[in-house]
Amino acid sequence: MIKKILIANRGEIAVRIVRACAEMGIRSVAIYSEADRHALHVKRADEAHSIGEDPLAGYLNPRALVNLAVETGCDALHPGYGFLSENAELAEICAERGIKFIGPSAEVIRRMGDKTEARRSMMAAGVPCTPGTEGNVADLAEALREAERIGYPVMLKATSGGGGRGIRRCNSRDELEQAFPRVISEATKAFGSAEVFLEKCIVNPKHIEAQILADSFGNTVHLFERDCSIQRRNQKLIEIAPSPQLTPEQRAYIGDLAVRAAKAVGYENAGTVEFLLADGEVYFMEMNTRVQVEHTITEEITGIDIVREQIRIASGLELSVKQEDIIHRGFALQFRINAEDPKNNFLPSFGKITRYYAPGGPGVRTDTAIYTGYTIPPYYDSMCLKLIVWALTWEEALDRGLRALDDMRVQGVRTTAPYYQEILRNPEFRSGQFNTSFVESHPELTQYSIKRNPSHLAIAIATAIAAHAGL
Repeated sequence: MIKKILIANRGEIAVRIVRACAEMGIRSVAIYSEADRHALHVKRADEAHSIGEDPLAGYLNPRALVNLAVETGCDALHPGYGFLSENAELAEICAERGIKFIGPSAEVIRRMGDKTEARRSMMAAGVPCTPGTEGNVADLAEALREAERIGYPVMLKATSGGGGRGIRRCNSRDELEQAFPRVISEATKAFGSAEVFLEKCIVNPKHIEAQILADSFGNTVHLFERDCSIQRRNQKLIEIAPSPQLTPEQRAYIGDLAVRAAKAVGYENAGTVEFLLADGEVYFMEMNTRVQVEHTITEEITGIDIVREQIRIASGLELSVKQEDIIHRGFALQFRINAEDPKNNFLPSFGKITRYYAPGGPGVRTDTAIYTGYTIPPYYDSMCLKLIVWALTWEEALDRGLRALDDMRVQGVRTTAPYYQEILRNPEFRSGQFNTSFVESHPELTQYSIKRNPSHLAIAIATAIAAHAGL
């Protein structure tokens, strides 16, 4: 078994990995920039080491991170999500230095990170893909020709893109002409590559993804699906497991497709295969070669600790479960509580947390790295915590979500919590029939009023007194 892990990440995912290590008797090593010196993952890990003054450079230097893993006596490195989690070079350097990379091989990361290569691999495996270009487009002229062949609207995508960046919907020739240089620029800055391709835009689809686990013994399983249709500008806001929109037959079909996709590329460790569902047709979109932000809800409905399984797989052990043993029970929702102001076009709201109270009770979980007195730095993603709720039925899960969001207190910054309460009250959402157009189709949901009650006022006064007293 692995004895000591360097966590090449920060924030709530680093805290999540620290917890898994503690339960497995594995020592954890955290890293931090100067901006993260007082972060919770630093306080919770067995060791913590500075990676420099710059808020980003240290987290993005693969060789320096592996060197630190070697220097601190680690035998493995967990990349979390974001930063270098899908960086083939990091996996390669780990292999060179004898450090186990808790993820798939560099070859698989590179192959699935190149979206045109991923499409080719999936088509060869018989996994349905959206119509699009065979490979990258060389220039705007070729893009315009291919768009005419595919038919508008089209999606212009960065080949190495991810996280909602490097992607534009183009409804016409004029829009494609305007978007092309912007996507090239964004892709070059964000991913170091100017390569782009085109896909047919599937209008108002459902965004469904399947969680898979695969070990080095040829065992591959799926842990059912998550519905990620509630998103804004290709950024997920609320995730649901399992999808309330699928039939049992669709669920089984998508799970089988995900396993086929993973086996086709020789996948090992945890991964996610993302699909679009429209008019009864399923299309492969991409594969994420890492643990997902929303892995939590899959854990809630299956009882399987995905991070633990990641570490076991990297240790050379077989999966602890077989497909026939995996069942799902109830419904789980995850709310990405972002430090943003929905009433002001989701403007980031970084600053000091003057009061934080985590909700509790049956079926409620919070994954976070914030605490009262913590200052959210402006250099990273705006997500400050993940609120997860579980219940036996869809209606109970919605009601539990409303109660947990109301219980939670995050003061000092504005968050998306009250906006999510509006979504949970919306009849269309409660019906379980929605797609990726939901957020843009309901702009009125941002026009909520924040209700104050005496207990809220008392908390606010106590917070102001404590701040004035320097407590």
